[in-house]
Amino acid sequence: MSQTVDRALSILPLLAEGPADLGQVADRLGVHKSTALRLLRTLHEHGMVYRQSDQRYRLGARLIALAQEAMENLDIREIAHPHLVRLNESCGHTVHLAVYEEDEVLYIDKVESRYPVRMYSRIGKPVAITVAAVAKLLLADLPEHERRPLAEKLDYPMYTARSTPNPEAFLRELAKAREQGWATDLGGHEESINCVAAPIRGADGRVVAAMSVSAPNVVVTADELLTLLPLVRRTADDISGEYSGRNSAKGTA
Repeated sequence: MSQTVDRALSILPLLAEGPADLGQVADRLGVHKSTALRLLRTLHEHGMVYRQSDQRYRLGARLIALAQEAMENLDIREIAHPHLVRLNESCGHTVHLAVYEEDEVLYIDKVESRYPVRMYSRIGKPVAITVAAVAKLLLADLPEHERRPLAEKLDYPMYTARSTPNPEAFLRELAKAREQGWATDLGGHEESINCVAAPIRGADGRVVAAMSVSAPNVVVTADELLTLLPLVRRTADDISGEYSGRNSAKGTA
């Protein structure tokens, strides 16, 4: 039975590459055509594959609908939280998780620093969108035709001398974040606070959230905080892998 299930599941990645006929499926599985046909018929009955008029098979609408439903029901905060806690335990600094919703970037999770100096950020509170590192990553992933109109309608308060002053400067920041795959806020919101952030991606490669490590200058300098970038990016990659399902097989027997 396990071999039958394994063979049936092996058909799905093949069809994800494009439609295939019975002979191609049988060849890929290394089985007789009659065996491949039985598997395809079963998958067809459950809506997982569809037989086209040219007798080739492709992925079925039911499978696509299930995948979409599963993605919609994933809770990025629940998946990310244990990783954020481990990162916090490793470095000791404040760790945030943020998402982009309805033209705002919101913190949806926070693990407090173990140091006496704390940040005033709160879960559910919008970030300073024109300077925050997490905001740069989330907005940098928007299609180009959406980035400029958004940048042009934002206000640009000068929180500090390092704040982003105007739409053109902001678009350059987004382009830089998009190219390098990480972002910083080095005193752009508060003179004494520095932050480094990395993106969390879904199965389609799009940025679904961003996470960051923040610390005041009295605890670590900006240069010292930047040495944590590899750890921050590795944590974001681990969350991305679990959220997208790439790491689902880890630890299984």
